[in-house]
Amino acid sequence: MRILIVDDESLARVRLRGLIHEIGIGEIVGELSNGKEILNIVEHQHTDVILLDIRMPGIDGMKIATMLSQLPMPPAIIFTTAYKDHALEAFEKQAVDYLLKPIRKARLEMALQRADLFLKNRVEPSTLEQNVKARSHITINTKGELQLIPVKDIYYFSAEEKYVILHWKKGEVLLTDTLKALQEEFAGQFLRIHRSTLVAVTFIKSLTKDKQGHCYINLREVKNSLEVSRRHLPIVRKMLKDMRLPTV
Repeated sequence: MRILIVDDESLARVRLRGLIHEIGIGEIVGELSNGKEILNIVEHQHTDVILLDIRMPGIDGMKIATMLSQLPMPPAIIFTTAYKDHALEAFEKQAVDYLLKPIRKARLEMALQRADLFLKNRVEPSTLEQNVKARSHITINTKGELQLIPVKDIYYFSAEEKYVILHWKKGEVLLTDTLKALQEEFAGQFLRIHRSTLVAVTFIKSLTKDKQGHCYINLREVKNSLEVSRRHLPIVRKMLKDMRLPTV
């Protein structure tokens, strides 16, 4: 991965540079002390991941993330900050991770693993045909009005009787699509954890087990845990280990 470091503190940049070299998961293609030149660099120099501070002079990290999201193929964003109070907004900006300073090596490595998985799912679908047919938005008809739901904002799909329910940032919506068709269309973006559930890979937080031995997936921004079937558990565990996420 080609990594750009953006932080107004020189010591923070030095630390990130050293940790990246120790981890050995990517190469640093540049460093900036502010966001003024970031669009120019990203557009003219291939950048996969940006380690982005939030509070900086001039343009802050949140505004930068908004600008980058307008690009056809935006880089993965990992926020690095000393402040906890921007986490929710950061994930609303589709950040891959949110790291608090001082940055620990293990957490940075986990974040870069997530970024790597995000990039592979985005630019390396299983087939070109699949890439062409996968929608970026799902269209629904609500009281005679069409509504477009961005796929990137969907937490998971669940099947109940004859319907599939789409769970996203603004609520729940009934679909006529089958879970099988959605799994095939969004392969790489959504993971089957149960015969009745598909979850968004980028929202996965951890895998836990209760006292009865049942396993559950926990998603960012979602309060309820989602059960993982015994049949799908080996695949789920492997995926989370590849992502370096907490598992049981």
